[in-house]
Amino acid sequence: MTIDSTQKRAAWATKKERSNMLMLRVMTWISLKLGRRAGRVVLHLIAIYFLIFAPKSRRASKQYLQLALGRPVRFSDQYQHFFTFAATIHDRIYLINQRFDLFNIQVEGDEEVHAHLATGQGLFLAGAHLGSFEVIRSLGKDKDLRVAMFMHQDNAKKINAMLTAINPNAGQDIIGLGNMDSMLQVNQKLEDGYAIGVLADRTFGDDAVHPVQILGEEAYLPLGPFRLAALLRQKVMFMTGLYLGGNQYSIHFRPLADFSKVERGQRDIAVKNAVNDYAALIDYYCRSAPYNWFNFYDFWPTPSQRNV
Repeated sequence: MTIDSTQKRAAWATKKERSNMLMLRVMTWISLKLGRRAGRVVLHLIAIYFLIFAPKSRRASKQYLQLALGRPVRFSDQYQHFFTFAATIHDRIYLINQRFDLFNIQVEGDEEVHAHLATGQGLFLAGAHLGSFEVIRSLGKDKDLRVAMFMHQDNAKKINAMLTAINPNAGQDIIGLGNMDSMLQVNQKLEDGYAIGVLADRTFGDDAVHPVQILGEEAYLPLGPFRLAALLRQKVMFMTGLYLGGNQYSIHFRPLADFSKVERGQRDIAVKNAVNDYAALIDYYCRSAPYNWFNFYDFWPTPSQRNV
């Protein structure tokens, strides 16, 4: 019997993200005082450090890259994977401080996003741990795109602490999942014409999940973000900000689902169809930009974990 998606969580859901505020403050000082080039020197050391001293992350990287690249994984592939992750974290410092002049950012598919928001309606932006979500700040520099992030309460606290460490005046709307008034806050932001950003490729606790195919293997993605969009009868767009090396980023928007006209009796199937389409987009961008996938743990459950 396969995992019951309404009761079981994906095996990778229990992995907790780490933060080191002292290191972040040091990196922030180096980056802002000495410049991006000097800061990037440290990234090579960070990538090598994790390759040597993080065996679980290294194994997960190898498992993923074998699927994404379709060939044996070389040391240089894994180095590039870790370096790409470190580079996006490093660039976050500049993006939060609105140093968009340092980057060459190409955007594809944003016309539909801006056209929809121009009507005064909000929408959901379904991202993933694929590239940099922070780069979307560059689209808001003319104040025509306002984004509020919706995330787990623990992560919300960490992100707020990170933002304060980088720039106390940066400011970012973050709505913590699990608060008494979370739904009210999301609904109010939508009414105010905000885009609600959510990274929909990880679960927390006993979230309901749905089996999908990613890179030819079965995985489980949460239903929650799409159920919320369906409940609030919102349009959903996929978004990813891919790091292409140097100072190059490529932002992509793709239509994903429109729950505004879905009848209540059709919501479950519409939600599952949206999750399937979301998985297909993750698959596509993992193959086209393989070093941008940042789930450094066992994302795909083993056969024994699929049984109850």
